[in-house]
Amino acid sequence: GVGAARAGNLTFMVGGVEQEFNAAKELLTCMGSNVVYCGEVGTGQAAKICNNMLLAISMIGTAEAMNLGIRL
Repeated sequence: GVGAARAGNLTFMVGGVEQEFNAAKELLTCMGSNVVYCGEVGTGQAAKICNNMLLAISMIGTAEAMNLGIRL
């Protein structure tokens, strides 16, 4: 989020040509503490989507548990 961006603690999951990734990595490390090369074009986006899906599932589970606890 915004706080992580200000602190330079973002994670970048990058897909593309490896030579281009290596050229951009120095710039990305100025903004994020974790820069991961994921492979060919589109794999960084796929990794991000999987990460967001896992977070959403966790948040849904937390919300359902809270609702159940309130109702019981």
